[in-house]
Amino acid sequence: MSGVIDYFKQAWDELLAPDSGFAISEQEVLGVKMKVFNQAPPNMRALWELATLHGDKTYIVYEDERYSYAEIDARVRALAHHLRDQHGVGSGDRVAVAMRNYPEWLVSYWAILSIGAAVVGMNAWWTGPEMEFGLTDSKPKVLIADRERLTNVAPHLESIRASSPMALIGVRLPQDSDQPEGTGLPTNTGLPANTVRWEDVVEPDKAPAGLPETDIDPDDDVTIFYTSGTTGFPKGAQLTHRGSVHNVFNIAFLSMVGALADAKQLAASGQAPAAPADPAAAPQKVFMAPTPLFHVTACNCLMHPATLTGSTLVLMYKWDTARALELIEREGVTNFSGVPTMSREMLLHEDWNTRDTSTLEMLGGGGAPLQPDLVGKIDEAIPQGAPSTGYGLTETNGIITAVSAQLYVDKPASCGPVVPTLDYKLIDELGNDLPEGATGELCVKGPIVIKGYINREEATAEAIQDGWFRTGDIANIDEDGFVFLVDRAKDMVLHGGENVYCSEVEAAIYRHPDIAEAAVFSLPDERLGEEVAAAIVLQPGSTLDEAGLVQFLTPQIAKFKIPTSVWFRTEPLPQNANGKFLKKDLREELLDQG
Repeated sequence: MSGVIDYFKQAWDELLAPDSGFAISEQEVLGVKMKVFNQAPPNMRALWELATLHGDKTYIVYEDERYSYAEIDARVRALAHHLRDQHGVGSGDRVAVAMRNYPEWLVSYWAILSIGAAVVGMNAWWTGPEMEFGLTDSKPKVLIADRERLTNVAPHLESIRASSPMALIGVRLPQDSDQPEGTGLPTNTGLPANTVRWEDVVEPDKAPAGLPETDIDPDDDVTIFYTSGTTGFPKGAQLTHRGSVHNVFNIAFLSMVGALADAKQLAASGQAPAAPADPAAAPQKVFMAPTPLFHVTACNCLMHPATLTGSTLVLMYKWDTARALELIEREGVTNFSGVPTMSREMLLHEDWNTRDTSTLEMLGGGGAPLQPDLVGKIDEAIPQGAPSTGYGLTETNGIITAVSAQLYVDKPASCGPVVPTLDYKLIDELGNDLPEGATGELCVKGPIVIKGYINREEATAEAIQDGWFRTGDIANIDEDGFVFLVDRAKDMVLHGGENVYCSEVEAAIYRHPDIAEAAVFSLPDERLGEEVAAAIVLQPGSTLDEAGLVQFLTPQIAKFKIPTSVWFRTEPLPQNANGKFLKKDLREELLDQG
């Protein structure tokens, strides 16, 4: 192990040398001194303009549809000009996107950020009331959504538009020759009137030759991603252009560190490293994105680097293990990045041994910890490739740490070293800095940390202090600088890569008049990591049961937040001296009961 680490550290130092493309200097960003890459482009529009040079290479595969970089570029230009010319969208504005992982999601994304506006990435699983909150909170000038999301938001449009006008563009809507003139939709669809069809505004054959001119500051918002809040409402995290660009650079840096370390190890063993391939002749990489693009895992950590490197991005309508294996074989997928559940399900699926997965070079992902046993299983299952993982949050634009290949196999419980543009420290419960070797809450500072939460000054001040972001994760760091996550300080359930804040679910449960006490917490789940559980005490005389509770919660919160295990108790829930429910005791008691 020591040899592997030594080569890794040598490669790390070489790539950060002053004459390297990854050279770092300290700069002041929004009043905070931090480490930044000297060669980083100023904004994400610059990255997209570089990506368009890939021309006729296949960019997006969605089921049986295929689009080249040039074809997507034409759609991006068409939409960018429509948003600017017809809706006045520009620097400082917001446009919301709510849909499945359709190609239109990516077109919308690049078009919006390229005119200086921020993409409000709406959680596609949100209910109508949740969409109402997010749209009222973010006040976008335009909502671009598919039929399911338009149907969900339709009853709430009057309330949303009372605070801010919002135009609608509908994606993949049903065709109907009898639609009323001017509405863009048939009357019997249940969709909002005055919705403009995507096809009527995104006409690639008529797209202007270039993008609209605009000025974009590195610290302008590029994306608003909502993360569940501890107060019962989600918070809109302000990701910046600088943060997203630096996340891409951090990913590229770690990839090159690994490759250089491998080359050094081969040379030390007397084997000549393979001659560098001509980049122009190298086979195109193929990334699969099975998780939602409204999360940083798929958007910032997969779609961004895939796009910049001219790779193909394979999208799915929804997760289906057999279909994923079919697409891996059909498209020659090289990089699979999902939540750990997906990797495990593929390895256990009956089709794993019959489908050709020989093209896989990387299998792993983020959004949840990769269990140590799975690291070894992946390493054995893809001898031509390697397992990988990353750890990060919405609030860090993507990864805080990442690790792959032999380093990961040797330290399967670690999530890797901290990326080079982050300073880090551990603190105790009182906020005091801890010495090396201690265990405490991980805090990070650097350009990838979000600017803050929109309309949440107190939450921003609580999470980010003097530039230091409190992750809420308890960790320790070994002598090699590798991070090991121990626990979470935040009251949260990590369900299949989705963060579920217990207080948000409790707030929804307490809206039922029959609830006397409610405590929401996590229970282990073999497939999804953790499940949402609830212990409830009812008001005297109530006949509410689990089915009735689920029915009550379904219109309020997304399905993945609804408890799948519910215990009704007659005795009061255990509390500490401060009146807080003892969730750890409840969890252990219920697990003992089976």
